[in-house]
Amino acid sequence: MRNQAVMTDRIRTIMSAILILLWGGLLGSADAQSAQPLNFLVAPVPLTTSEALTTSGPPEQSAASVQALVMGENGVIYAGSFGHGIFRTEDRGATWLPVGGGVTDPFILSLASAKDGAIYAGTFRGGVFRSRDAGHTWQPVNSGLKRLEVKALMAVDHELYAGTGDGVYHLHDSEDHWTPVTAGLDDILVHALARSADGTLFAGTSGKGVFRFSPRSSGWVRMHHGLKDHEGMIENFIRVLVIDQDQSIFAGTFDGGVFRSADGGLTWRPISRALPNDSIRGIVFSDRALVVATGNGIFKTVDKGRQWIPMNKGLTNLAVQVLIGSGDKGLYVGTSSGVFRSDDGVSWIAVNQGLEAGIAPPPFLFR
Repeated sequence: MRNQAVMTDRIRTIMSAILILLWGGLLGSADAQSAQPLNFLVAPVPLTTSEALTTSGPPEQSAASVQALVMGENGVIYAGSFGHGIFRTEDRGATWLPVGGGVTDPFILSLASAKDGAIYAGTFRGGVFRSRDAGHTWQPVNSGLKRLEVKALMAVDHELYAGTGDGVYHLHDSEDHWTPVTAGLDDILVHALARSADGTLFAGTSGKGVFRFSPRSSGWVRMHHGLKDHEGMIENFIRVLVIDQDQSIFAGTFDGGVFRSADGGLTWRPISRALPNDSIRGIVFSDRALVVATGNGIFKTVDKGRQWIPMNKGLTNLAVQVLIGSGDKGLYVGTSSGVFRSDDGVSWIAVNQGLEAGIAPPPFLFR
């Protein structure tokens, strides 16, 4: 592949343990209390080798690292940061305000906006939190969840779905208890979720590709024809799943590019061989174009992937972490240095007032 291979979960766990020791000053220091924290953030997803080995210099006042974005009611946008909680804006990003009262884990991995106006936040170690007052206060909604690392949230009508380290869970927006939808998907980390018009669920997993759950089925079925057949292959680390109006499914992988299925997930074919970067962080449809966020900027195609056009003017941080929006509402991306907005699909401006953040504490303190 053009990018270096994704770190495995086992390697990430080992590195996490080392980082805990380093943070506490237990390596190379007899006095843990006098040790200073290292100047880095720990990423919520497997990193490429080059990203994992990159460290920063002295800490500077900069925008928070934004991992999740969602559009709520009345044009309000919510941003979930990795280490600094949740922010909201009512003026398309011109100003942001912190609104995470009650969220005990500031490492936000996913956000969803329900039909009843509630906002849901999935966290690194604290499970799911819900706000019914436009983000001002939050309450945990974790009854029924086996594991509290929530990588993906999806709201469809009055139904909410959560992708966790133990498969998929379902919640009606009037309830407080999650029901497992895990038969055939037990103990599998789910990074992405999508639902087709007929109610079929799709789950993108860590190392095992795409699974499908039909309302008429009794469990999840692996749909990987066209993806690599061997578990753990780069193409089977699915980060993004989206479905277009024609019910074609697009899967964005950690380091294997973009795949498309036109038959409900039965077969897949790559559409990103001409894409300069294979690390896919987001996919949206805008003005008849397929727009893809990668580890090296934003690209769009209007010919089903035969040609990819860069759209990075003004985007000073090309390592995008999340992409949302549409042609009429504008496009927004979250990066490790805050949020950028594009109104024309060509150029970007930073919209970070109020998103300033210092060095975040290690996420492993919030178990």
